[in-house]
Amino acid sequence: MHHVILGAGPAGVIAAETLRKHAPADTITLVGDEPDAPYSRMAIPYLLIGNIDERGTYLRKSASHFDDLRITQVKAKVTRVDAAGRTVQLENGQSLAFDKLLIATGSHPVRPPIAGMDLPGVHPCWTLEDARAIQALAKPGARVLQMGAGFIGCIIMESLAARGVKLSVVEMGDRMVPRMMGPVAGGMIRDWCEAKGVQVFTGTKVEAITSGSAGAEKGLLGKLAAAVGLSSDDAGGALQVRLSNGQTVAADLVISATGVRPAIGFLKDSGITCLQGVLTDEHLQTNVPGIYAAGDCAEAFDLVSGKTIVSAIQPNAAEQARVAALNMLGQKTELKGVTQINVLDTLGLISTSFGNWEGVSGGQSAVLTDKAAGRHLSLQFKDDVMVGCNSVGWTEHVGVMRGLVEGQVHLGDWKDRLMHDPTKLMDAYLDCAQGQGRWSGAADARRR
Repeated sequence: MHHVILGAGPAGVIAAETLRKHAPADTITLVGDEPDAPYSRMAIPYLLIGNIDERGTYLRKSASHFDDLRITQVKAKVTRVDAAGRTVQLENGQSLAFDKLLIATGSHPVRPPIAGMDLPGVHPCWTLEDARAIQALAKPGARVLQMGAGFIGCIIMESLAARGVKLSVVEMGDRMVPRMMGPVAGGMIRDWCEAKGVQVFTGTKVEAITSGSAGAEKGLLGKLAAAVGLSSDDAGGALQVRLSNGQTVAADLVISATGVRPAIGFLKDSGITCLQGVLTDEHLQTNVPGIYAAGDCAEAFDLVSGKTIVSAIQPNAAEQARVAALNMLGQKTELKGVTQINVLDTLGLISTSFGNWEGVSGGQSAVLTDKAAGRHLSLQFKDDVMVGCNSVGWTEHVGVMRGLVEGQVHLGDWKDRLMHDPTKLMDAYLDCAQGQGRWSGAADARRR
């Protein structure tokens, strides 16, 4: 049996290892479109901070790991999948025939249609190559403008602030982290960031980026470049970023963190059904037998919301990869579902978002806000089940919040008590969830 895996990120690697564990004689080919060893994108901020080197981002530290497991690595971009012919076409002209296929190509950055995105000094923050460019430009004192203050943007912002840059953030939404936080919570995160010295523009768009190298102001990095005989373009130069609020901000580096979307363009006309991501069933199989999907490119069923979603977080990717691999081997295994789970550290401020944090039609909510203390808690209910929640400044009971939402725990009378006092989450969990045995992470929740 020949298993081909498209994508060498966490989902692809875990799937390959699972296949090898249960099928020692099968052929496994892992296709990745980057020249580096398989690595975790989530480790890039730690690389930028300086906590790890590039090797620290690698998913497996041994250089011979994949050879030892007899997993063949192919470094090439996939251009087409022929589902009927059971072949994959690669950009290098190679064609791979498969018996079972796993699509685990992850996601790619959204490129906003803004004039000047091709200028030197404008970069996404998604690959190791991007990280190298950012490391070269984001020196202490450099002026950095970041487009986007979503979940990924806030993680990048944390690493930039640690590098000692002068940071401005532009978010087109009316608040920071708009897909994870409501107006009050998002506003609290903005206030926190501004108190930490970050200039934040919300409800604002970048309209254009132009090179400022022709002007008298060349920026810190332009001056440094001139001192060592480089052109301002080589160093990123001084950029002028025009905003929709009428302001222009000078920057030595512009980072685009305006979101990501599943990397599935190569599946056009393949016959594989795609909505937002590659649509899968409870076995992670697509509409084409023998072809599966996992990770950030997969669209799977969410038990809490009752609909299919792309849940682009690494723990879900890992579990989807394991389940998909077992089903590729004929070991029938069901995915228990995916839930939107986000825990974010923004310059030291912890925020969380689980499930339907915005609430559901006909539901009820309990909200507790103490702006002076920097704490906010919002619980969302449907009948006596907590279907979502988010918090700012609450570091206790994070596991309990996740457990109550993900476990769909029936709270009974505790729902009304939480409506009156949302801080009684632990008491509600201990009284309800353990007896129902709805969530396997009970011990973890108690420890938190």
